[in-house]
Amino acid sequence: MGQIGYEIDFLPVGNGDRSGDAIAIRYGTPGNYKILVYDGGTKEAGQKLVDHIKEHYKTDIIDYVVNSHPDNDHASGLSVVLEQMRVRELWMHQPWKHSKIILDYFKDGRITDKSLEERLKNKMAAAYALEKLAEKKNIPIREPFRGAVIGDFVVMSPEENWYVHELIAEFNKSPAQKAESESFADQIFKSVSEAARQAVDWVKEEWHIESLREDVTTSAENESSVVLYGELNKRGILLTGDAGIRSLTATADYAESKGISLPDSLSFIQVPHHGSRNNVSTSVLDRIVGKQKVQNDGRTTKTAYVSASKESTKHPRPAVINAFIRRDAKIFATQGNSKRHHHNMPNSRNWGSATPLTFSSEVESWD
Repeated sequence: MGQIGYEIDFLPVGNGDRSGDAIAIRYGTPGNYKILVYDGGTKEAGQKLVDHIKEHYKTDIIDYVVNSHPDNDHASGLSVVLEQMRVRELWMHQPWKHSKIILDYFKDGRITDKSLEERLKNKMAAAYALEKLAEKKNIPIREPFRGAVIGDFVVMSPEENWYVHELIAEFNKSPAQKAESESFADQIFKSVSEAARQAVDWVKEEWHIESLREDVTTSAENESSVVLYGELNKRGILLTGDAGIRSLTATADYAESKGISLPDSLSFIQVPHHGSRNNVSTSVLDRIVGKQKVQNDGRTTKTAYVSASKESTKHPRPAVINAFIRRDAKIFATQGNSKRHHHNMPNSRNWGSATPLTFSSEVESWD
């Protein structure tokens, strides 16, 4: 058997400031490849994934489809993949199946386990549609909790008890439900504040000064993202979806408990949540990507990809780009174009070389 090769393809998703993920991975040896799809973006991106796999991988079989979390910009396109391809396994969370367990966390005596189940299905319609389609096509569905093995990848987060007993209950805090409890004056103030934030102030950032914060948060849905880690030819690959600090910290904890030093093992990492500042901090990046270099010597040991729409003004954030560059990473953004990272695979696509993002001397102010 020859040396294992792999290719990781990030396809463009979204428009304006709406980004998404559509990722295909092929790995193995000629004649014995496995294919894993991690998120499918929008319906349009899902069709591009199908076309991409048929054209470049020369097959209509996908071994593993993983829906990182139920947001539409990650789940919708996977329905196109399931409809048009032969999928062997679907890995996705099914929060509505835990409604009996989590009912008490919602603190509302009017809610029954059945009504809660329907609420979760409606709230996560794109993900629920995947479940129904998989059942129709007799595709096995498995829930990806920490320790589960998906081909040559291991689920690092979320841990099942944390997901069921904490995160699902937080899903209940949707923007629509929050708005119902706000006064009219509160909503007007929020609108004015949001408009004010559109005028971005820029501040200087130097190599030795990192402006990421430790107290940032993201939604429970994002924190529920399936974080995958695999080692192919001793090269670590980490897929993060929209994971935030809580999930990334759990990932680092689990890796260390298994004797894995992510900073030493990682060769490739997906930048969480399209490069948002609200998903990473200095301390968590130190544990996952590595400590910051003292100075910019131009040396890189890691590759980082970020999914960002072509017209996005928010993704990726310069402060996040800078943080990855400080940690020996060469970072690339999709921004309307497909990106391919590969090792020990033929370069047969006639794609031009990509230009990495550069360090910014100015970043957005937090104020």
